[in-house]
Amino acid sequence: MAIEGQIALTVLMGALLVGVAVWLTRLEDWRSYTPLAGGAGGAIGDESAHVHEEKPAGIIRWLTTVDHKDIGILYGTYALIAFVWGGLAAVLMRAELATASLSLLNNTQVYNALLTSHGITMLFLFGTPILAAFSNYFIPLLIDADDMAFPRINAIAFWLLPPGAILIWAGFFVAPFTEAMTTGAATSWTMYPPLSVEQTNPSVDLMLLGLHLTGVSATMGAINFIATIFSERGEDVGWSNLDIFSWTVLTQSGLILFAFPLLGSAIIMLLLDRNFSTVFFAVEGGGTILWQHLFWFFGHPEVYILVLPPMGIVSYVLPKFAGRKLFGFKFVVYSTLAIGVLSFGVWAHHMFTTGIDPRLRASFMAVSLAIAIPSAVKTFNWITTLWNGSLRLNTPMLFCIGFISNFIIGGVTGVFLAAIPVDLVLHDTYYVVGHFHYVVMGAIAFAGFAGIYYWYPMYTGRMYQRTLAKWHFWLSMIGTNLTFFAMIILGYAGFTRRYATYDGLTVGPVEVITAMHQAATLGAFLLLIGQIIWVWNMVSSWIDGPKVEDGDPWNLAETNMKSREWAWFERKLDTTIATDGGAEEEPLADGGEPTESEES
Repeated sequence: MAIEGQIALTVLMGALLVGVAVWLTRLEDWRSYTPLAGGAGGAIGDESAHVHEEKPAGIIRWLTTVDHKDIGILYGTYALIAFVWGGLAAVLMRAELATASLSLLNNTQVYNALLTSHGITMLFLFGTPILAAFSNYFIPLLIDADDMAFPRINAIAFWLLPPGAILIWAGFFVAPFTEAMTTGAATSWTMYPPLSVEQTNPSVDLMLLGLHLTGVSATMGAINFIATIFSERGEDVGWSNLDIFSWTVLTQSGLILFAFPLLGSAIIMLLLDRNFSTVFFAVEGGGTILWQHLFWFFGHPEVYILVLPPMGIVSYVLPKFAGRKLFGFKFVVYSTLAIGVLSFGVWAHHMFTTGIDPRLRASFMAVSLAIAIPSAVKTFNWITTLWNGSLRLNTPMLFCIGFISNFIIGGVTGVFLAAIPVDLVLHDTYYVVGHFHYVVMGAIAFAGFAGIYYWYPMYTGRMYQRTLAKWHFWLSMIGTNLTFFAMIILGYAGFTRRYATYDGLTVGPVEVITAMHQAATLGAFLLLIGQIIWVWNMVSSWIDGPKVEDGDPWNLAETNMKSREWAWFERKLDTTIATDGGAEEEPLADGGEPTESEES
């Protein structure tokens, strides 16, 4: 039955790919749809073929758009859906771990499937796409380009993601209807063999195919961003005055070009081992250690792929509300490039306990310690920018400060793990989970929220609710530190990760372990409440929030901090034709002076 199901699945996938190929051959000339370059790099496409057409209405617009701003919103919506899925999976796991025995989920296999889905969803379906949302929407505006260099490739890169998510999550949907699938893939997000090879669940194959699609999508997007930043810049945008966010996206795109294709190759080898009895990762072949080398050669640059654009967002947004330019701009750029180079020399610090050559371990320990230096350079530059600045503690600024605080904790705990003697003790404990999540949730997500709130008036034309936004920040800040600091304490107690139960515990007192798990679970629910408030605020404000009628909603001109994208937004407002026949309520920029109606 399982073999027949796999054959049917293969035939269906082949038919789908053939259908896509036929559809692509029937499209009109793609080149004629490529807009002329707005920068110094020259035009792509013929001027006679460049035609401005009115966008279609409704769902057809979103299915056919090649406008970088629309695609940015599509990326953001997709990432939000993935964030909900991955977050709910985490809450279910934390609820299960509030007690020592299995009490909520059916069995440990369901827990393992949730663990796998949570990790892959947050890294591949939320982390990379939410950064692509910012990059797609704002990079052309920041560099004064008409659009991305290859708008249709930009659209294709996005539309590879929904089928990728469906394949990754398919096991949860299909399992109740087939005997072959017991649940979703339960390999953990690292997919280590021999478990990932020997697990007969077809959900693993679907997950690997979905991951492959997300990797192709990220690679296509990276090529597009590199081409756009190099060739589509405006005449007055040179390398010397290129904004810091574009620098970080450019570096991230270079990392993606080297890292993601390697992951794709490793996934193909794993699929061949699973379905055609090859021995790439078998003991008699390359060995299971080969997968770790291939995976972590991608996996650790992936951390910087995820963290560099958020660093760029903080470096871009924080000075706006500090009332002064970013301190040491050139050094922030140099440290970004240094991180990009060094990130490919640290992967084996994930493998200190595997028995690799001690001399090799020592070299990786040295580079792992060295890569903390450029991150520290950025941190001190952010703090110095704040020093003696004219601070406005509105929501974007609060999330920037929260980013710095959490990043310091996540970074310092990472330095300990880079030391071989410490890592041998803490490897695969909850200390690693706490450290990683301080960076991923406490830093990357916080920078994302800072960017969302800062640019919210631009992509919605409305202003959000300030009180709800600050509730979101404080619940997220408290929840993050309560959850992940408890995990660091669990790691020091020797508690191993990836366990659904701990009633037969052999390390540490059960009472302390249980108390820390319950504290982490409480923090997770605070995070859940905070994100519910955030979603409500974003959606309701988009529908009913006061319209923005000023091209400078943050009053940046007063401190000479008004940047290029707000000038574009002001021109957009000036050319918009009013259709409501009357004046709208004056929007209030977060942290500005309240109107009489708001005071009452």
